Order: sequence, then C-alpha cells, then structure tokens
Amino acid sequence: MNPGEPPPGVDPARLTTLVTEIFRATGLPDAAAVTVAESLVDADRRGVPSHGVMLVPMYVDRLRRGSVSTATRAEPVIDLGAIAVLDAGHALGVLTADQAMESAVAKAREFGIGAVSVRRAFHFGAAGRYARSAARAGLVGVAMANTRPLMPAPGGGHPVVGNNPVAVGLPAEADADPVVLDMALSEVALGRIRLAEAAGQPIPTGWATDAVGRDTTDPALAVAGMLLPSGGHKGFGLALVVDALTGVLSGGGYGRRVRGLYADTGVPNDCAHFFLALDPAAFGDPAEFTARLADLGREVVSGPYAPGVERVSLPGRRSADRRRDSTHRGVPVDPSLLATLTRLAGASDGAAPAVTPTPTHPEGAH
Repeated sequence: MNPGEPPPGVDPARLTTLVTEIFRATGLPDAAAVTVAESLVDADRRGVPSHGVMLVPMYVDRLRRGSVSTATRAEPVIDLGAIAVLDAGHALGVLTADQAMESAVAKAREFGIGAVSVRRAFHFGAAGRYARSAARAGLVGVAMANTRPLMPAPGGGHPVVGNNPVAVGLPAEADADPVVLDMALSEVALGRIRLAEAAGQPIPTGWATDAVGRDTTDPALAVAGMLLPSGGHKGFGLALVVDALTGVLSGGGYGRRVRGLYADTGVPNDCAHFFLALDPAAFGDPAEFTARLADLGREVVSGPYAPGVERVSLPGRRSADRRRDSTHRGVPVDPSLLATLTRLAGASDGAAPAVTPTPTHPEGAH
C-alpha cells in the first residue's frame, strides 16, 4: 500500500465473522458476540472508524483483565412507569445500551415517553446506533453517554467534562433513511486523534491542546492533553448537561469518577448512559408527523446552494450511503489492525476466519 493510499476494503460479513470469533473466545455467549461484532463493524461501514473495530483489542484486554464483565444484561434498579434505572455491572456497553433503548421504546409505546438511565456502564460505541433503532421503530430516540474528563471549562487549565456524545433519531416515511444526528461535543472524538497518531499524521489546529492548554497539531501531545469543545462555551455547556443527565441522574459515575478507556484497562470505565424515546402517536397522527418531517427535509436539501456546492444532506444520510456502499467496496481496515484482529481470532479455539480485501469498484459503481 502506497503512503496516503486508503487501506483495502474488507468484506463486511467476513470482518464480522472474524470479530465475532474474537469475542466468543473471551467467554461471551454466541448471540452477544455477534451483536458486539456487528455494532463495531457497522461503525466502520458508516465511516466512523474511531468507534469501529479499532476498539476490539482494548475491549478484549478489558474482558481478560476483568474490568468488563461477560454478562449480557443490565439489572433493573428502578422501574416506575415511564422511567427506569439499570445497573450494567460493567458489561459491554452495546449490550446494555440495546437493552436500555428497547426498554425506553416499550415504555414510550405505553406511556408516550420512556426514559432509561444506566449506571456502572461501559463504552457503547456510536451513539447513533440507539437513536437509529428507536427511529426505525417509528419513535423519536435520544441517546447520551459521558466519558472521562477530556475538555476544560472556558478559561480552565484542566479537563473537567468529557466529549460526551449525543444522538437524536427521527423516524422517516416508509423505505426512507431516518434523520440521525450523532455528535461528540468536542470538536472531534478522541478516537480520530488516536487514528491520526497511529498513522503518524498531524491533526488540524482547533482540535486539541497539549497538557498545559497550548493548541497542538501533534496527536501524541493531544492524547496526553485536552480536547477542545465544539462551539467553545456552547459545546462545553452541552457536555456538562449530558454529564448531569447520564452520571449524576443515574447515580453512576460523573466527572473525574469516569475512568479512561485506555489508561488502566484493569479498572472499570464506570461511565453512564441516558436514553429517551418519544412516541409521535401520543402527540397526534404519526403518519402526519413523518410526512411533515419529510416536507421539512425537502426544504433543507433543496437549492439554491452555495457556490461550488452540488448537494446538501440531512443528518445521517451520508452515513447511510457509506454503509450501503460498503457492501460493494468493503470496509477499510488498516493492514496492521487487520493483522492484530486475525491474530486475536487465531488465538481462540478455532482457526481464524480467512479475511481478504474486497476488490474496489469505480466511483458510483454498485
């Protein structure tokens, strides 16, 4: 592979099989291993590699060291009408987050609204997964999580809140992709900086500072330093609110009580999650809601456009397009990461599944 050339695409199904085998070897039941693998590969397919299979070695390390449990369900602490609090017991976040959003959706169908918080949780991957699942069920979905402190307050010299992600999913008319807003509240996710560090590439100014607050383009200094909030004080304020709705409200970890994913993999992450579902049928005709939303969407994407722009998109539509394209183009995975995954799978009881790059297709080919 030449410098600057994108890594070859890997068949999504084969990559999922490879990652599933890795998680089976850690002691996860088959269905849970498949769910975790599919969620990570899906993030890569959607163009979010910071939440994709690059996380597998860290997940495996934590499972082996015991800071992540092989349990597959969270335990209810409170279940009161439209509200629930779950204790995840440090299980893999995607498993308990799926459970929590399913509970929020069920409650919203009964009460019009469902709110579920999760404490003693672990990294749940891309927040859009859970907002999207509610939207595909015909409901409005909201998903939030907190992370270890990574961002300073405006004018502050040390990190006090995480780059806490927020996702909102809005249901669409039949056969249309839902509108899904999925964003971290830092200028970029830390995973993107780690990817730049692994590739030996600089990062743009405005993404992060070094440990004493100086702007930096060195990803290694950024990893050891602080992320900058998106939109300055606005992003910081939103991140603080997410910390309150996840960790403080659930009775779980918040602020410095949430530990880093990589710093000490023997210590639980102890993050917290919050999920909200709203049933449009409780507010009126759900078909009218999706029709009005589609009308709003058409207004957004219709021209005229700024000079040199040929297209604008609603939130989540480019993600959906990338996922469809990955069926033919494959999933880009760095060769060194692919070698690590193959080694991890080969260390299990069975032989590692063969994973080969997918032939690339011309732009626009399907």
